[in-house]
Amino acid sequence: MRNRTSGFIVSVAVAAVAMGVTDGSLAAQTPAKSAAKPAAARLANIKRAPDGHPDLTGTYDVATMTPVERPSGVKSLTLTKEEAAALEMYEAERQKKNDAPLEADRQAPPVGGETTTGKSYLEFLERAGGGVVGGYNNFWLAGGTQLIVVDGQKRSSLVMDPPDGRIPPMKPEARQRNARFAAGGAVAPDASESAASGPPGAFDGPELRPLAERCLLGFGNTSGPPTLPNYFYNNLKQIVQTRDTVVLLNEMVHDARVVRMNAEHAPPTIRKWMGDSVGRWDGDTLVVDTTNFTTKTRYNGSSENLHVVERFTKTDANTILYRFTVEDPTTWDRSWTGEYPWRATDEKLYEYACHEGNYSLGGMLRGARQKEAEDAAKKTGKQ
Repeated sequence: MRNRTSGFIVSVAVAAVAMGVTDGSLAAQTPAKSAAKPAAARLANIKRAPDGHPDLTGTYDVATMTPVERPSGVKSLTLTKEEAAALEMYEAERQKKNDAPLEADRQAPPVGGETTTGKSYLEFLERAGGGVVGGYNNFWLAGGTQLIVVDGQKRSSLVMDPPDGRIPPMKPEARQRNARFAAGGAVAPDASESAASGPPGAFDGPELRPLAERCLLGFGNTSGPPTLPNYFYNNLKQIVQTRDTVVLLNEMVHDARVVRMNAEHAPPTIRKWMGDSVGRWDGDTLVVDTTNFTTKTRYNGSSENLHVVERFTKTDANTILYRFTVEDPTTWDRSWTGEYPWRATDEKLYEYACHEGNYSLGGMLRGARQKEAEDAAKKTGKQ
């Protein structure tokens, strides 16, 4: 491979949204914008609903290898053609290698598991999700092999504002709030399955296990809002649109969010896991405003004061540009915005019956109680 792909050093709390680059090969080189069809020509074939608004109904594939936050060391939102090609080539070759049959006489993994640093965002996430001993076989994964493209340019992150492409630092009071939450033995509701996601003992009882791990909400905030890519598998999102209601359905887990059009928000006493979403049309853009969150979800460490505004805009007959703005005055000093394309697909969205018939959890709990009883008997000398 002629173009060397930068190595990534990533620091995460939920195995999810930040990666760092160890060298400056992806420094800020902003290419000239590629020629694009005139807007009128691109939008001429957009299907419209009976009320005249763009018809967003359909199934969309959001698989991508672009991270939510900008890699440290990357100063530009856009990547050069050479930089993008190097990253995409590395990821495609890595997935091809992982799909190949394993040698029956292969060597045992290193003592303590695999601890080397991945060279792509998806490579890091797969190692973080499975720990040093590994996770799913690659057969079960469907990570993207392409960077997102907006305005004809390959992007280095979903976050576009602030200009550095990073989620703003958390306020001191917000860090203290989350520290108190963790000190109580709880783990963040949007945490992954990894034990590193929470304090010691956070996974010891069924009531403490996070919503995502229990398959009650999508991992990594795929449920939204903002509704993000999954980065592992189940990359589809479906929109069903009527004049009075829009439903946003995620393949990952099963989350269905109902948007009430031209409605008022519910009273502040009514709180929902995915907030209260109301929609309106701003020209040809669907704008969804969501408030009334609960502290049971805590997206990215936020509070019940979280406010998310989403904008769904058809950029051509087969693409929606999804833009989201997040604010919470009790968590961040300023709002932040990201965007990425949703591409129409003919693929079918299947039910994800994640924990249905999960007998193993009961077995693990009974085994743990049995071990506790045996350890207690040893201390008292009773067998």
